[in-house]
Amino acid sequence: MSTQKIASVGNLKDGNERPSNTPESVNPRKNAVVRILKQGAIGWVLLALCVVAYIATPYFLTVDNLIIVARQTALVGVVAVGMTFVILTAGIDLSVGAVVGLTAVSVSYCLANGYGIAAALAAGAVVGLLVGVLNGVGVNLAKVPPFIMTLGMMTMARGIALTLSNGKPIGVGAEAEAFSWIGAGDVLGIPVPVLIFAVVAAVAAFVLRYTSFGRAVYAVGDNREAARLSGIRVKRTLFIVYVIAGLLAALTGIIYVSRLTVGEPTAGMSLELDAIAIVVIGGTSLFGGQGKISGTIIGAAIVTVLSNLLDLLAVSSFTQQIIKGVIVIAAVILERIQNRHSND
Repeated sequence: MSTQKIASVGNLKDGNERPSNTPESVNPRKNAVVRILKQGAIGWVLLALCVVAYIATPYFLTVDNLIIVARQTALVGVVAVGMTFVILTAGIDLSVGAVVGLTAVSVSYCLANGYGIAAALAAGAVVGLLVGVLNGVGVNLAKVPPFIMTLGMMTMARGIALTLSNGKPIGVGAEAEAFSWIGAGDVLGIPVPVLIFAVVAAVAAFVLRYTSFGRAVYAVGDNREAARLSGIRVKRTLFIVYVIAGLLAALTGIIYVSRLTVGEPTAGMSLELDAIAIVVIGGTSLFGGQGKISGTIIGAAIVTVLSNLLDLLAVSSFTQQIIKGVIVIAAVILERIQNRHSND
């Protein structure tokens, strides 16, 4: 029996029907190494960025600065996790930044008027839930394209926040000290927002990987019609992902107002763009069906470390926006090139 036939029989025994003369079978060890490097590429980018930051400024690796980086990563990371769910279904949610602002105003208004912390947290959750429901209904029932639906909700939510606050920040009042623990406190030296982010990311990763809903999210993003024909409830899946995005944006708003002890109607301005950048940099496809929460976590760290480095180097905020835009475009182009090669 020839070597090729023996290899083919071995493949069949292993349950692998791939012909033995394919590139994957010629040098499996080499291909495994290449695959690992590709999967960990985003991690190498983060490591390289940290090395550059360490070389560029002596202040990067100070304890105080690393805590700032961790808190900021958690702040943008929570909303990016929600955006990951939406983008995995080939959707988009431009309203998350405005939800942060409306949540901040609602929470601070409740605290300033003596309704208590529990009522304030409930108000913030209701804001996120309501916006998420409206987005889900608009996209599913009214068949409004996600970009248009969430753009409209972004404008409405920001307008409501400005109206309720008369365009001015609202202090949280006497509850400031107790409430600030959520955004500024720590547990055994670990900032509370970081712990919140860790829990949110862990739950999200578990849901996407081990639940039927998670599999439905990937299926809907990969091929909506095929998902429908296979029995997946597409409309319910799309509705839920927008609710998740709204709730996590509201959680971000709660952390934000707790950290600053003041609710600003402009809070979260352009945060939706940062969230999209994080998700794309983390390897989630804008065309749906591909991506992981682990990539989003690393993407959040990359964006935060980059912003922190540019701040330490006194780079203007206007220039920072240009750099972030270039990075997002480059990430999308690289994704298209990689998909093209994989299809070939």
